Amino acid sequence: MAALGPSGGQLRLPAGEWRSDGPIHLRSGIDLHLEAGAHLRFSTEPSHYLPVVFTRWEGTECFNYSPPIYALNARDIAITGQGIIDGQGAAGFFQWRARQRDDQMRLRQMGAEGTPVAERVFGAGHYLRPSFVQFVNCQRVLMEGPRFVDSTFWMIHPVYCSQVTVRNLTLESLHLNSDGVDPDSSTDVLIERCRFTVGDDGVAIKAGRDQDGWRVGRPSRRIVVRDCVYSGSAGGGMSIGSEMSGGVHDVFVERYTMGDVVHGLYLKSNLDRGGAITDVFARGLDIDKAQSVVAFTTDYHGYRGGQHPTVMRGIHISDVRCREAIVGLSLVGADGAPLQDVQLSRVAIGSARTPLRARNAEGLRFEDVVVNGRTLEPQRDTGPETFTDQLRS
Repeated sequence: MAALGPSGGQLRLPAGEWRSDGPIHLRSGIDLHLEAGAHLRFSTEPSHYLPVVFTRWEGTECFNYSPPIYALNARDIAITGQGIIDGQGAAGFFQWRARQRDDQMRLRQMGAEGTPVAERVFGAGHYLRPSFVQFVNCQRVLMEGPRFVDSTFWMIHPVYCSQVTVRNLTLESLHLNSDGVDPDSSTDVLIERCRFTVGDDGVAIKAGRDQDGWRVGRPSRRIVVRDCVYSGSAGGGMSIGSEMSGGVHDVFVERYTMGDVVHGLYLKSNLDRGGAITDVFARGLDIDKAQSVVAFTTDYHGYRGGQHPTVMRGIHISDVRCREAIVGLSLVGADGAPLQDVQLSRVAIGSARTPLRARNAEGLRFEDVVVNGRTLEPQRDTGPETFTDQLRS
């Protein structure tokens, strides 16, 4: 394990092949810089990522294997340059996906029951995959330039962070759950000019899961995503949720280009999450093909009792183009917790088998929304659900 600092400076990797048999832990004032031609590969041996570190795994706090690149309580840290950072996830931690279910369920139960975090230890003998890059409770974070490939799990995962800039990254990892950038209970985040070729969501904004998310009570807010390109194989280009129990507020998305995507703009929760998603502004989405262009769901898989629906309010979407879709717009709230104040303007979808699904929605407003060559009005459509969530955690 390399622990860099504490005085600050730059760890520079020149062109060449580099291997790290264990994680890199950044301390305050450190810039991990990879020059053009540098290729850093992380070990595929799980024991190299012990001892455990404090983390948040799918929205629940615990102690787990260290991510390959990790920082805790740091200030003014960076990852920069033009090199390649390779998690070697397919040959390493991704192999645990088929074995993680028992630990996944155990951790969720611990969160629901309020087990002290110090007792939630998942080290040797357990199978929760660590994120690729995770910064926890850090301020003034810059990630600019490198290409990240073959992730261990979620790729870039800032947790409880503020003043985060993620710029000009290329993120490539096609196995499942390799989200691109997942701001988690973080504030003042800028994600711009990134390219996502991933096996899950490009950007997925998080804020904790169920009871553990309520206990922590930290929302994600003031997040800007702009000028990004998604060409992934599954998931949503731009997602909020499903772990968002602390709340997500003040999100701005503009000029996002997507190829063949499952969901374009995807707000996902379920009836256990609680919390609220408010004041989301998205414009300039250019999508070639989608299973659904815009989708809101409150019955995302995995819920138990269904007593805590999520509030979704103040969603403004404009200047959207999609050539072909199965479902154009799926705007579905929960019984007793309808969608509120949802406005769509200048939306053009060339063809869609189901133009509109709208249920449990109040204050829908459409302006120049055209699907299959016809102008849509925000009327109720009780047609069948024609897309399914392809990914199972």
